[in-house]
Amino acid sequence: MNSRFHSIISSLKKRLPRIVIGAILIAIFSLQAGGWISIPFVERMDGVLYDTKVRLSAVHDIDPRVVIVDIDEKSLQEREKGGEGRWPWPRDRLALLLDRLFNDYEVSLTGFDVIFSERDESSGIRAINSLASNQLKDNAAFQKQYSSIKSQLDYDTLFANAIKDRPVVLGFSFLNPGDAAKKGELPPPAFSTNQIPITLVSALKRDGYTANLALLQSNAADGGHINPLVDPDGIIRRMPMLVQHGDNYYESLGLSTARTLLGGLPLKEVVADGVSPTTLGALEFLDVGGALLPVDQEIASYIPYRGPYKSFEYISASDVLNKSIPKEKLEGKIVLIGTTAPGLLDLRATPVGNAYPGVEIHANLITGILDGTIKQAPLWTKAANLLIIIALGLILAFVLPFVSPLIGTVISIAVIGFSITLNWFSFKGGYVLPLAALLGSLLFVYLMNIAYGYFVESRGKRLITGLFGQYVPPELVDEMAQDPSSFSMEGESKELTILFSDVRGFTTISESLDAKTLSEFINAFLTPFTKVIYKNRGTIDKYMGDCIMAFWGAPITDADHARHGIISAFEMLKAMELLNEEFINKGWPPIKVGIGLNSGRVSVGNMGSEIRLAYTVMGDAVNLASRLEGITKEYGAAIIIGEETYRQLPDLIAREVDRVRVKGKDVAVTIYEPLGFEGAVNDRTLEALALFKPALAAYRKQEWDSAEQQFIHLLNQFPDTGEVLYPLYLERIAHLRQDQPGANWDGSYTFTKK
Repeated sequence: MNSRFHSIISSLKKRLPRIVIGAILIAIFSLQAGGWISIPFVERMDGVLYDTKVRLSAVHDIDPRVVIVDIDEKSLQEREKGGEGRWPWPRDRLALLLDRLFNDYEVSLTGFDVIFSERDESSGIRAINSLASNQLKDNAAFQKQYSSIKSQLDYDTLFANAIKDRPVVLGFSFLNPGDAAKKGELPPPAFSTNQIPITLVSALKRDGYTANLALLQSNAADGGHINPLVDPDGIIRRMPMLVQHGDNYYESLGLSTARTLLGGLPLKEVVADGVSPTTLGALEFLDVGGALLPVDQEIASYIPYRGPYKSFEYISASDVLNKSIPKEKLEGKIVLIGTTAPGLLDLRATPVGNAYPGVEIHANLITGILDGTIKQAPLWTKAANLLIIIALGLILAFVLPFVSPLIGTVISIAVIGFSITLNWFSFKGGYVLPLAALLGSLLFVYLMNIAYGYFVESRGKRLITGLFGQYVPPELVDEMAQDPSSFSMEGESKELTILFSDVRGFTTISESLDAKTLSEFINAFLTPFTKVIYKNRGTIDKYMGDCIMAFWGAPITDADHARHGIISAFEMLKAMELLNEEFINKGWPPIKVGIGLNSGRVSVGNMGSEIRLAYTVMGDAVNLASRLEGITKEYGAAIIIGEETYRQLPDLIAREVDRVRVKGKDVAVTIYEPLGFEGAVNDRTLEALALFKPALAAYRKQEWDSAEQQFIHLLNQFPDTGEVLYPLYLERIAHLRQDQPGANWDGSYTFTKK
């Protein structure tokens, strides 16, 4: 449990920098999404993504309800070519245009995306009035003629009479901030600031304006401003439905036109449910004759672009004046009069085109109001976007540091794909949720993890690989690379398990093979043995001809080092059996290996000279492991382990084979032959083990006759369980009967050979 807890803490510690950086990135993008800071790039990207959604969701068909009567290049041609000449046209021609529309084509409503702020004196009426009042005031013939034609020369009055009592809406324009000039007369306001308090909204405020002549506006059904909101990137995405001027709010041309069409009822404000009426942004809708128009805190609405330029039918104004189009083209239609002529400067940059006629913007708004297709961004969308950024961002911030780059990429793509899908379906459902901050937070967290892994962790991994790659398996290198600062090659004292393995009779085998075959032969058994050690988290110390030296517990601390060592020994024996089948098929001699294992505290680290160093272990426990491997053949055992290794494995079934004094040790040590773990040893072996224990006890008590009888019984009944061990003890008993070791003998045996 402590080891697992330590591993968890170590893993968290290693990944903490990435988690913290990820959380910081999420916090930055959350602050932007919440409106507390401004990141211009994110705002620009939001615009680009919004434009993409607009283009993808555009219906790309022509709405037949609105027709744009276009003051186009054709209409601006000379009269001889069928046009009306350069703009502005005499207003008697505009009066004729209205008569054509209402009398001849029977349109339902006409809106002007044109402003008439100056008097029209193109008829010469000013000069004639001056003559009538001065030089020719006494000329009776002139005065008589003047009286008969005066009304025909007053083009403004003619135009006003054509507007009067017809559903005609005139456009006007507010001036840029700081310009307080006023020209013309504004239409009646839609609301006062008493009706919509300034604490409720952050409306566009303007002081100056250019409006229509009072004579014209007073005869019109209504009027509306033509000022769209231009985003910092120059794109028109929204239209302020109401603009504050003084203590009043004035509606847009599109809104005024739609409201006139729906009966001219007064607008009504609709505040969000459950929100204080003084909360900024609480105004959620304008009620337009029963149709709800979504607005944001600036009382602006998203323009519902149907598609690119000419999503509505365009008819040249000159064709209307000349009555050269069929009546059904205009009958019952909503008509907007505007211009697409480049010289008249009413082409705008929009999500669906960089030279988009301003008059078509108003057409989109009118149909959007009538159809209820205008997107909304109520107060809760900001909170929802913020929560999504925090939730999905933190998921990536906490998950990516714990997974591989490939899995992290798959997870990131899935999360980003989910975000885009959620945003898209919200948009299709009528809600505008910002996307750039969310995508930015997810992408930056992902890229940060990739970059951190490459530049920081990969550097650590390369360092660890350089130091330990030749000793430990790649899996452990990856694990060590997670916290490279915890590993070094400096010497330290640690509790380890050490293994030595050696091929018995290798000298004889080597003499029977040529050099090339011998090299292949050695590689053939060292490779699978090494794989077994690596699989069980072992470290290869060195190869010494046919001998392998390995250990467990360093450089990575391993609380189960003894278990991993003994499991490796068992698996090496299984690998040997498979190898021998292969060797026999190749005509090579089969092998037998002896394995010695011992556990204890040793010194581990880089050791050697200034010329050459090696990561290795030194100490009595190492020496004993080597000695144990050397005496395996004395007992006919494939594996011999030391007492400390046996003590650390309570579920290991092992036979205590002897107490020995090896070279360099004055104190006898108990050695064991591991037979397998509980549940993996057959009954016959367990029965022989049960009989061996009292035989060994009698031997150590110097009860020679009893010990001899029991070993003979074991040899006769269970020869396969100790074909070397039982005769060994019978031979010792025969010698000890003669030598009589004495009362102080501890039953140990001294090996004088290495």
